Amino acid sequence: MSFRISYAPPADDTLAKMRGGESFRDEMVRTLGMEPYGHASSAVKRERDRREATVAGAIVLYYVSRSVLTVTVVRLVPLP
Repeated sequence: MSFRISYAPPADDTLAKMRGGESFRDEMVRTLGMEPYGHASSAVKRERDRREATVAGAIVLYYVSRSVLTVTVVRLVPLP
């Protein structure tokens, strides 16, 4: 089962400025898109569906919607 990856406007703006944005998107699909509760992610403030993970050199804050199989990235912080 795979999850659709969606980007909220602030995360999408950051992604547009990132070098290697397309490879980052591919890595998101390969990792969190396949297993949003895996990939060494952790729950934020004890909320199971509010998560944080590091993917392809960026910190990703996202929400998981199991009912519609969507991972929504709300914040994206590229590492220097």
